[in-house]
Amino acid sequence: MQVIFEKIEEAVDFLRSRWGQVPTAGIILGSGLGAAATIITERVVVSYEEIPHFSKSTAQGHAGQLVCGLLEGVPVIVMEGRMHAYEGYPLSQITFPVRVLHRLGASLLIVTNACGGLNPHFRAGDIMVIDDHINLLNDNPLVGINDERLGPRFPDMGCPYDPGFVNRALAVARKQDFVAHKGVYVAVTGPNLETRAEYRFLKMIGADVVGMSTVPEVIVAVHAGVKVLGLSVITDMCLPDALETATVEKILEVARLAEPKLRAILSDAVAFHAGALQAAPF
Repeated sequence: MQVIFEKIEEAVDFLRSRWGQVPTAGIILGSGLGAAATIITERVVVSYEEIPHFSKSTAQGHAGQLVCGLLEGVPVIVMEGRMHAYEGYPLSQITFPVRVLHRLGASLLIVTNACGGLNPHFRAGDIMVIDDHINLLNDNPLVGINDERLGPRFPDMGCPYDPGFVNRALAVARKQDFVAHKGVYVAVTGPNLETRAEYRFLKMIGADVVGMSTVPEVIVAVHAGVKVLGLSVITDMCLPDALETATVEKILEVARLAEPKLRAILSDAVAFHAGALQAAPF
């Protein structure tokens, strides 16, 4: 962790040299959702490969760059793509950007993903606001000697997703008349999609959707004391008795079509958080 802290400082110094503002929020855009970054104005774009100690994103549908700028007039940094365990990266490396965003000043993390639907009441193209998660990655980004400068040894994960932001996201969906559910996300390693028996098991243990990301970043955000809003785009249905073949192309297309719904929630959450920070007593 000592080494990680020093690497965080190097990445932060580099980004401050490229963009002089303090971000109110950090946003991670998942597979096929990069178009949401087009709403950022006064943009400064930095490739991951330019940033000290960042890794290259190799996943399809991930641009692998930071977009720094304004959303609804609020300074934010958007990760256009992420790293995954199935790419061979350790969780400490996958979550390194979250540490950097927090150190730059972000006190809200909005994390998005494309996922498979396990709940039969869901449909492809729906949004699920994450209310809780299950970690089946067989690893944890906090394993190792803890550095108290980054967070406590035993962070409480009883409520990792901020209920206020969950309720606001659902309210935006109602107001704009699109479908959004509240539910549980389960993270698996991948990269293969699951078997029918595995889908049955995941549903049995309480998962509404399944994906290959998000949970490590959320654990680190909670460790750092950052508020979290999690949003899943259901790109395919994983119903074992009516299973259809899923392709990357189809998944990315469904994610792209659902992206305007995400934009509405992102804009509301960032504006609300910025207003709350301004109203908070010193």
